[in-house]
Amino acid sequence: METDTNIQNEMIMKYILIVLLAISATFSSCEKDDICDANTNTTPLMIIDFYDFNDPSTLKSVTDLTIIEEGMTEGVTYSSSTLINGSTVSIPLKTTADNVKYKFILNYENEDPLFVNEDDIEFFYARTEIFISRACGYAINYELTQTNPFELSDGPASDQKWIQEVVVLNRSITNEYETHIQIYH
Repeated sequence: METDTNIQNEMIMKYILIVLLAISATFSSCEKDDICDANTNTTPLMIIDFYDFNDPSTLKSVTDLTIIEEGMTEGVTYSSSTLINGSTVSIPLKTTADNVKYKFILNYENEDPLFVNEDDIEFFYARTEIFISRACGYAINYELTQTNPFELSDGPASDQKWIQEVVVLNRSITNEYETHIQIYH
């Protein structure tokens, strides 16, 4: 009888051990909370600073600028508004294509169409997909092309370009902590 009890105890111990191993294996494969931390760097926006063409070292604010992606009707939202009044803006690049074209429309809400001025910029880049984590998924980093990173053109109206010059400061768009493009107007 004593041997039967020992055998039963051994079987119970083995069963408990197997259950504990299964539970620990389950929990060890999980990431912490499987929640993407808001501070995690994901797909970066392209940072553009605006400068005074006549005084290139001076930042110059734009007035009622709206930036609309080609094929869209709504402007890019920056600081909770589609109207930009400042010297810096962040815009997204496409994660599914190697180029994106934007309409940069100055004085967008002006009632007199003579004061509204549209210039178009198309950006060309390569995309690199980077795994962040299971909770955050993938991010895309961008590299503006060496030979032709952008194409600047006047909008459909026959007015003069308000954008005088575009300068690429940093071709690698991997974060939102540095300026990538300078626009002189």
